[in-house]
Amino acid sequence: MAQHNEIGKKGEEIAREYLLKKGFRIRNFNWRFRKNEIDIIVEKDECLIVVEVKTQTNEYFENPKDRVDYKKQKFIIKATEAYINEFNIDKEIRFDIIAVTLLPSKIKIEHIEDAFQSSLLI
Repeated sequence: MAQHNEIGKKGEEIAREYLLKKGFRIRNFNWRFRKNEIDIIVEKDECLIVVEVKTQTNEYFENPKDRVDYKKQKFIIKATEAYINEFNIDKEIRFDIIAVTLLPSKIKIEHIEDAFQSSLLI
């Protein structure tokens, strides 16, 4: 596995642990839709939350919210629609981003709730 893939998987693992500690219930992770996947799908307070995880090894990259561009958001929304249909879900939907920064001396986690809205892309 390429190093960037290993870093991404580590970030997703850290994000799952973070979400569990915050009281979220994990429904799925790495859920496949066509050639891509949704990183994490959780529930909390009668809401289905789709989480995109962005992992980096330094603090000099652009804002994680900016790294989930229009094209990625559009894919996430289409995949979420497929997930909702497959599992017959009738809940409020929210799209979050979790940024994990792996530094030599610490791990930083930034949870951006309501990072984007599906209605803005239609």
